[in-house]
Amino acid sequence: MFELLQPVKCLLSPEPIIIDNIVFRLHSRVTVVILVTCTIIISAKQYVGEPISCITDASIDKEPVNAYCWIYSTFTVSRHLRGIPGRQVASPGVGPALENDEIHHHRYYQWVCFVLGIQAIIFYTPRGLWGVWERGTVSLLIRDLTSPFLGDVWSHERKQQLVQYFASTHLHTHNFYALCYLFCESLNVINAVSQIYLLDVFLEGEFTGYGPAVAAFGMETKPFERVDPMSRLFPKVTKCTIHTFGSSGSQQTHDALCILPLNVVNEKTFVFVWFWLVFLACIGSLNLLYRIIQFTHKKSRIYILRSNTRVLTNAQVEVVVGELNFGDWFLLHQLAQNVNPIVYRELVSELATKFSYKYYPTVV
Repeated sequence: MFELLQPVKCLLSPEPIIIDNIVFRLHSRVTVVILVTCTIIISAKQYVGEPISCITDASIDKEPVNAYCWIYSTFTVSRHLRGIPGRQVASPGVGPALENDEIHHHRYYQWVCFVLGIQAIIFYTPRGLWGVWERGTVSLLIRDLTSPFLGDVWSHERKQQLVQYFASTHLHTHNFYALCYLFCESLNVINAVSQIYLLDVFLEGEFTGYGPAVAAFGMETKPFERVDPMSRLFPKVTKCTIHTFGSSGSQQTHDALCILPLNVVNEKTFVFVWFWLVFLACIGSLNLLYRIIQFTHKKSRIYILRSNTRVLTNAQVEVVVGELNFGDWFLLHQLAQNVNPIVYRELVSELATKFSYKYYPTVV
């Protein structure tokens, strides 16, 4: 089993350089791992079994029946979704179909593994874009400054290089850098919301209310009086009708009862996916609002930088934030996640001193 999950192993290993936040990683790493894992499990026959197994009369071979019903879909009868299996109905949705009965054909289960795989690619796309636009900026700036043992790495010359980078050489040039990150965070939110509605189209309008319906059914005291949403969307037992021609040329109709063991995994996978997508949409929206507040309100940037440096005075932090625009501040904030805390405090302190000297030459 673990051999099949080797492709997702690289996503589980920690990144040496952090260029995003925990919410971004929930979208681009955790979600991708979940979707790829589900894809592998669903497509692995040795762990789930054959996707379909049909029972029919002895006049027709079983393997062609399995192939035919898998390709051309099976169906359930809506009238038989209610009832006690083995007494009132053979299985939820399985029973004789009358002329006016509502027939629900099931075709989408053939594409579940492909859809989950495509979703994983889409969820990773914002992270890929951010990796291209970031261009290793943080990595270049913090080279050798992540270790708790600095030694001779954090020299006066190296400190002045970073101070010069933020204070004069590239001052007020990082707004595009920050806006690219904001755009990728927006893509994460848009993607989480749009995936809910795209899955609703894929599952024939049954997905948007799937999670609450399953939760409500699980708390039902008399479940056989209501339709099981999982059996309606992912039935484990279905019907299939095959039309053939006999030796005399007359048409023959074969009724098959098909078992879909794969739907035992599918029904639970999409319950989890529903709650996970809603969670991502909510937490992503809050994070996006938080980021907009950071970029538009200077006081929030002062508070965050103050929490990162701690020992510095409020006046020093206010000087630094007052001189840097939101793009410069964001890149400086990115360094806080990667460098040694001592390095970061000294860097901000030096920036405060330099900016103070710019306006008050007699101070220092």
